Amino acid sequence: MRLLFIHSDHLEFEVTEEIGDLAETEGVPLEGRMEDCVATFISVESGDAEDIEAVVSNAATEIRDVTGQLQTTRVVLYPYAHLSDDLAPPDVATEVMVDLEAALADEFDLMRAPFGWYKRFELSCKGHPLSELSRHVSSEFEEAVEPDEPGREPSTWEVHFPDGRREDPATAKAEVDDRMQALITDEVEGGAGDKGEAPHVSLMQEKVFVGYDQLSDVGNLRWYPRGKLIRDQLMAYVTDLVVDYGGMPVETPIMYDLDARAISEHADKFGERQYRFESGNRRLMLRFAACFGQFSIMRDMHISANDLPLRVYEMSTYSFRREQRGEVSGLRRLRAFTMPDMHTATLDVDHALEEFERQAELALDISDDLAVRYAPIFRMTADFYEEHAAWVASLIDDLDTPVLVELIPERGHRYWVAKIDFAAVDGTGRPFECSTVQIDVESAERFDIEYTDGETVYHPTILHYSPSGGIERVFAAILEDAAREAVPQLPTWLSPTQVRFIPVQPEAHLEACDELADRLKAEGIRADIDDRDESVGKRIATAETDWVPYYIVVGNREMERNEYGVNIRVEGDEVTMTFDELVEQVDAEINAFPRRPLYLPRQVSEHPRFI
Repeated sequence: MRLLFIHSDHLEFEVTEEIGDLAETEGVPLEGRMEDCVATFISVESGDAEDIEAVVSNAATEIRDVTGQLQTTRVVLYPYAHLSDDLAPPDVATEVMVDLEAALADEFDLMRAPFGWYKRFELSCKGHPLSELSRHVSSEFEEAVEPDEPGREPSTWEVHFPDGRREDPATAKAEVDDRMQALITDEVEGGAGDKGEAPHVSLMQEKVFVGYDQLSDVGNLRWYPRGKLIRDQLMAYVTDLVVDYGGMPVETPIMYDLDARAISEHADKFGERQYRFESGNRRLMLRFAACFGQFSIMRDMHISANDLPLRVYEMSTYSFRREQRGEVSGLRRLRAFTMPDMHTATLDVDHALEEFERQAELALDISDDLAVRYAPIFRMTADFYEEHAAWVASLIDDLDTPVLVELIPERGHRYWVAKIDFAAVDGTGRPFECSTVQIDVESAERFDIEYTDGETVYHPTILHYSPSGGIERVFAAILEDAAREAVPQLPTWLSPTQVRFIPVQPEAHLEACDELADRLKAEGIRADIDDRDESVGKRIATAETDWVPYYIVVGNREMERNEYGVNIRVEGDEVTMTFDELVEQVDAEINAFPRRPLYLPRQVSEHPRFI
């Protein structure tokens, strides 16, 4: 099916002549007009006959998505054969139009033009950037559904405290912080429904960090210089941390040449949705994450027991997930994302437990470095807990925070027996998982990964580990926590501009500011200059809007005395410092975190407008 959407001031039509015996005459108007509407021109194609129900469902989803962007519920469904040269038979096209109208009737103010007529119509397009959109709909790429497990008993839930207490989640709610309360509400009580848009979605666009590209699919983002710098800093930070821990960086393909059966089998292994492409007689799978490529490396290695634990790490910058329209949400749920992913081969389950504990603690250290707060959720099979209850209690004691525990009666289709996720919570109270550690008892055998002690060959127990979670989600968590503060602020090491100079008179003081900025650059500190022909007050306001942590007004007095009134944004104070004292304070806040140069020109007057 082909869809053409025109956001219109009005659409008016009138039938003129029947097309043979195809014409609808009952249940549809033969003339009509709708004001302020989305005119949806529809060509039903031959392939749509294979699964009409799926095509109608997917088309309805596309219409909901477009009208949601345009903030209207007024829709005209207009059969239009001229969008395709591969049309469905008339009876199929009519059925699709009737079913699509029925699927949307309760949600929209609809008018459907009749099928099988030549028609005269008049349309007035609104002419804004989103007023003309097109989509191609098929019956493919339906939501993947995990296999049903008939008769499986429901999970049981508890909150485990570091002091060894175990409470029912409803009782524990009174003792835990707001993050854990939100996690209990979402996981145990079934959630609290739609609470609107998370604060980071507007922040990422207002601060010109990240935006949506209307020429791409929903869920694919474009990164502006300020946001890309933050993303690059986060990627470098996580990679440095993992390498220091012992992870060995690799890079693997994003596409694999597999037959249809192999694609299905590999998709089933991870329970994830995959993109699939056909090329001649070949089919290609675009992987969800780095698991497949790293397992391929491990399979081809000669691994001895002395090599374990063996930690293979990839910053997967081309990970994809087939999120459906309506599921995507800012930086939390998107179709293309960046995933730091490490797989650790261990001797056995006991060896895996040692690594699991270290990696879980490292995930909490990351939350401290990033100044975000997480709520942990520990999922495991009942058999695993029965065998390792003392270890679980010890781990929670070491984490020193309450943990929501899910006990699953049996493993079922899962490849893991235990996993701990660290969830951030957005400003609407919805949790989203970031860091994760999982014990995988299945993949080594499935992927023929082996190690030897010199005499016998074994399959290792493998840990899946994302130390931070998807980089985009980490950024979302940072923005969500910043939005909660009275003075929103990024950590200094992530701030696109760390110090800004504001010359009182640009023509007189710009050269001095430029010299100061050069000195900061030599120290690895990002400094720019607001040299615009605006009042000092307006330029100070811009520094506040840009979340610049340190900004300094430079005039004759500052140049003569070599002392500067440094405005420390988060504290709301102006502190007099020498230049060396300024360097010392900013440098201490950046500490050992990655340092990158400015991604925009030094002079603010040269910054282009991206939106």
